[in-house]
Amino acid sequence: MTDDTQAPRFTVRGDIVEDCLTGLSWPRLAQPFETGLSWPEAFQAIEAMNREKRFGFADWRLPNRRELYSLVDHGGREPALPPGHPFEHVWAGKCWTSTTSARDHAYAWWVQFSGGRMFFGRKVDDAVVWPVRGESEVLWATGQTGCFGADGGPEDCAGSGQDGALRRGRPWPEPRFRENGGEVEDRMTGLIWRRETDLAGGMVDREAAGRAVEALATESGLAWRLPAIMELESLTDCSRADPALPEGHPFTAVREAYWSATDSGYDPTWSFCYYLHKGAVGVGFKARAEFHVWAVRSD
Repeated sequence: MTDDTQAPRFTVRGDIVEDCLTGLSWPRLAQPFETGLSWPEAFQAIEAMNREKRFGFADWRLPNRRELYSLVDHGGREPALPPGHPFEHVWAGKCWTSTTSARDHAYAWWVQFSGGRMFFGRKVDDAVVWPVRGESEVLWATGQTGCFGADGGPEDCAGSGQDGALRRGRPWPEPRFRENGGEVEDRMTGLIWRRETDLAGGMVDREAAGRAVEALATESGLAWRLPAIMELESLTDCSRADPALPEGHPFTAVREAYWSATDSGYDPTWSFCYYLHKGAVGVGFKARAEFHVWAVRSD
């Protein structure tokens, strides 16, 4: 995410690493607890961490999914973190976020640092906990507003530490979308999306997806392109599923999953894909016609 002409992304201050890109601070030790924990145990462990003022602070929390996913470098592998990162003992497997899955409230989102996928797992299962502190002025809120227990039932948000309670991140603009004929501007990101979301008229392989957006760009004279995976993820409303898009969105022909322009650093034969009904980030084999095409442009 940085190059040699830019200032370093991370600043190390003792046991703490400040991310200059997001403004968030993380323990340099990426596994501050000895074992994996269930989702409820993760919140309990962070409460104990704050009572002890571990690493000198008492305001640690479980990151929401956008906060934790902001660390991912999609070109990296095992772990999928930016080159030269200063973190120690990074677990390349699943790490919990504070964000509940809107599709099933007994599940919560995790980030997998082996290759940079983001999916959800049962809250009673174990995953690693990597706490965070601070506020980001650049990351957007996830949209989640409710709190839920390990059994999926609603819980009082007060003191829970869940994403639905803290609601960290920049608030979304209202209205979120501005329609202009067959185009939709997302006022949150400034991106312009095609209102009709199935450009190729069905599932295609990655090469065919690229040809479809190139043909659209040539025909229209506009810089339509295949979106990066983080651009697709930015559309997610974590309070909703099937699809995981903001309420009242103007898009038509919404499909299950889409190709991105972002190749996987884990395996060059894969590209990242976005599962729109779930709000998940996965990978697809480029040669298989398994995903749809949604075009975007930046101006």
